Amino acid sequence: MSSATQSSVNRLKSNDAGRNMISDYWDRIFTANERNAQVVWYNGAALNPIFQAAGLEWAHGEAFAARLSAQKLEKSAQLAAQEYGYVGELCSYARTHLGTALLARQAREKFDKGIVDNADRDDLASRLPMPNFIVNCYAGCSTGQQWDDMTHRLLGKDTPIFNVSLPFLWGNGADAGYLKGKEWEEASDYVADQLYKLIDFIEAQTGRPFDWEALREAMTYIKQAAEIRREAMAMCANMPAPATFWDWIASVAHINFLPAGPELVEYFSKIREEVAQRIANGESAIKDEKYRLYFDGIMNWNKLGTLAKLFAERKVAVVAGRYTHKPFWQEPQLIDTDDPIRGMAQHYLLCPTNHGFQTIKNFTKNDCEFYGLDGIVFHSTRTCRAFTGPQQMLARAMKKEMGIPSIFFEGDVADESFYKGELLESRLEAMLEAIDVRRSRNFIASN
Repeated sequence: MSSATQSSVNRLKSNDAGRNMISDYWDRIFTANERNAQVVWYNGAALNPIFQAAGLEWAHGEAFAARLSAQKLEKSAQLAAQEYGYVGELCSYARTHLGTALLARQAREKFDKGIVDNADRDDLASRLPMPNFIVNCYAGCSTGQQWDDMTHRLLGKDTPIFNVSLPFLWGNGADAGYLKGKEWEEASDYVADQLYKLIDFIEAQTGRPFDWEALREAMTYIKQAAEIRREAMAMCANMPAPATFWDWIASVAHINFLPAGPELVEYFSKIREEVAQRIANGESAIKDEKYRLYFDGIMNWNKLGTLAKLFAERKVAVVAGRYTHKPFWQEPQLIDTDDPIRGMAQHYLLCPTNHGFQTIKNFTKNDCEFYGLDGIVFHSTRTCRAFTGPQQMLARAMKKEMGIPSIFFEGDVADESFYKGELLESRLEAMLEAIDVRRSRNFIASN
């Protein structure tokens, strides 16, 4: 029987510098209007290298909603969205960001009238700069595809908008598979063609020719950073794990939307060095690691510290997860730095909510085998149907095909009212006890 004992999460120290990189990025975004910089709001895929090459400032909707939630500053935006009429069951990323759009519009209107409102200035949710245009590039989620259209309407329909359509990868063809088959090749070409049209749209909005050399340079840095990140992740197959899912959560922003440059490569290089040094020193991320689990679901951002502590107290290393390990330039070999558009298009298709069940099952099995995992924790994200859709089938398949047990807990990406901590604790305890029983039986059978 497992017991909750005091233990600490030994977080990667190299992530400390990463917090400053995130703060610096947002500080620059918040001053964009004052600097007369052109701003694009976008959602979905990591289009930021294109925006960077075009000389724009870019604000990612999900990222801002996640930041507000992680800092427990999301309430004003969610209240604004609620008062406007958006129901609580709407994706809380979208609901929070739509609320910030309302607050940012109000703050801008006051600024234009010469009104200095200290409450607006101090409310982080109202500080997002108004966009010059909007770009949507959302995979596997119909809400995501409508989200920016709603933002466009909230802002009065005067802000230009461009949509990149990402087809779902069903994987049903006879030749279909991960990164192969007719469906994959045709979808890659389809999205790449749209990215060229997006660049034409950006040129029209900025009045400047697109800097292709800057894009090639940015993608060179991203490819290097992604390769290093994947190497460091793979090192966590070591037992005990030198880093956990929570460490990779802390570095999501960097690989997903921060500027691409030598600082990005240096940041992930230091992470890899620290992970390697921990292995050499026999240093673990979780004291007295006893269990190794997989986390399936988007992060519950306002419960990050709570969850990390809860698992660590039970000697559980959450080693990998679909949200951290299956998006964010996870196949860097696809990127041709001399001609990067098609490889970028392919990564945008590889969102972990954009695959048929067979593909999701296969890469979950591969991760469980590679990292030597004992069970799966499913975060049944209340307002993200795209991520939770296949989870019940996945749980049954993993139990049947690999004997891996799982539990579900309710929570949400940005609305903490949906979090059910007591259920998670009781279900986690029960699963850990079942793992202990299975180990005992296996030991007896082997002797």
